[in-house]
Amino acid sequence: MQFTLEQIETKVEFFEAYDLVTLERKIEEQIQNNKALLLDVQAVSHQTTYNPSLNKMLYTAVVHFKRKPL
Repeated sequence: MQFTLEQIETKVEFFEAYDLVTLERKIEEQIQNNKALLLDVQAVSHQTTYNPSLNKMLYTAVVHFKRKPL
């Protein structure tokens, strides 16, 4: 039996929420989880749109994680 271990080089995750506090909490939670994988935040992009059926703003974010330099 042979095991091969590889590091994750890059990872992109998407988040959405109807308020900024929840969105920030979700992102911060994943940042902490990805630290265990030796990944740091490389870039964050965000956008806000209006959802007319719910009469609410929808906040979305894309976070790009990259491997920490050794």
